Amino acid sequence: MTDSGRRRFLSNYFLHQAGRCLQGFEDGLEEARKKAEFDQFFDSYESSYALTLAYPDDILLETARKHDIETEDRPKKDIVKELFIKKGGF
Repeated sequence: MTDSGRRRFLSNYFLHQAGRCLQGFEDGLEEARKKAEFDQFFDSYESSYALTLAYPDDILLETARKHDIETEDRPKKDIVKELFIKKGGF
């Protein structure tokens, strides 16, 4: 006959693992939601107005070059998005 302590250990272990699995799934969903919101923010100039249109071009380009971001032939919102990511925005 199996010791009840062993049985309890195994059942608790499987419950714990199932909980960790569910928590990991929920964390992944939350991260995907945040990434989608971040990408949606930069979809248009209107939604990212504070970081794109209201920011002076010369300061933005100088800051981008300082952080080794390519600025030639790129839309301003793409430059701002990359700069935001490099500085820990997402």
